[in-house]
Amino acid sequence: MPDTPSPKARLDTTRLQKIAQAYWESAALMAGVELEIFTSIARGHDTIPTAAKAVGISERNAERLLTALVAMTLIERDGPDRTARFSNTPDVQRFLVKDSDRYAGPWILFTKPRWTAYGELSQRLRNPAEKHLGAYTEFTVEDARRYHTATYSIGMGAARLFSRSVDLSGRKLLLDLGGGSGAYSIVATQTYPGLNAIVLDLPPVTVVASEYIAANKAQDRVSTLAGDFTTTPFPTGVDVVVMASNLPQYEPALIRLVVGKAFAALAPGGEMHLVGETLHDDRRGPLSAALWGLNEAVFSSTGLAHTESEVKGYLQDSGFTDVAVYPFVPGVLSRIAGRKPG
Repeated sequence: MPDTPSPKARLDTTRLQKIAQAYWESAALMAGVELEIFTSIARGHDTIPTAAKAVGISERNAERLLTALVAMTLIERDGPDRTARFSNTPDVQRFLVKDSDRYAGPWILFTKPRWTAYGELSQRLRNPAEKHLGAYTEFTVEDARRYHTATYSIGMGAARLFSRSVDLSGRKLLLDLGGGSGAYSIVATQTYPGLNAIVLDLPPVTVVASEYIAANKAQDRVSTLAGDFTTTPFPTGVDVVVMASNLPQYEPALIRLVVGKAFAALAPGGEMHLVGETLHDDRRGPLSAALWGLNEAVFSSTGLAHTESEVKGYLQDSGFTDVAVYPFVPGVLSRIAGRKPG
């Protein structure tokens, strides 16, 4: 007897609704950070009444928020009734409890100021006012300080990963392009004795970078150079160039320009590393890279997401050899590196 064909799955709007309402989840997570609900739970305020009192909201609103956070698998509860006790999941406990040395609350809130702009995304896509670096060119010192307060903890984690992944033994001078807080330079020079570094970034950013460099007692190893790395001449004597977490901010022509400048500045045998949100070559993802590219429309810059092969091509076309793609943070960041012959 022939197999009966299975009926076609009935299409519905569930998936589309979930995407459309994704900002509800973002808002719940950010409220949890702003109210310090995860910190309160870690400190023993782990019931609805005690959490409500600790963070200054009504018990009804505490129940609403905690219920949502449980459903989002950010916290757990030990029973179904209102006397239940709550606990943080391992990643929340590690990264969203204040005073932890890995606290990433400011990073979770990093994109919140963009909500209004994202509500205007269709309008901004229809009426672009694109310019090189977009709104980044209007940064003030206070803007830079807020920006890097949010990104510093994540940057230091990425910097530690970089220094574990790349052997810089024997290298003398690292040029950190768009280095922000200086995290990569601070950690690399701590890890590899004899290595010095220069952080090249916009003038307001270098003011803030100097503060982080001083806080890490790295002034004897790490200096700053104020400028725009697409136009500012690069220092000589460099044997490592790093450009991390700013690839989508630039269009291909500007990346090619910067890579060419780096090749010219590097000593023979030197190396360049581009760490960033990159698309797979089939351009089907990852979602993180695609969204960071879309984000440049909000900032009115000319940047967009690049594929791994495109970034390899920027290096190869400038003369770099042994160019390869290395996984960095799966689904988020890749590291593409090459060497100057010599």
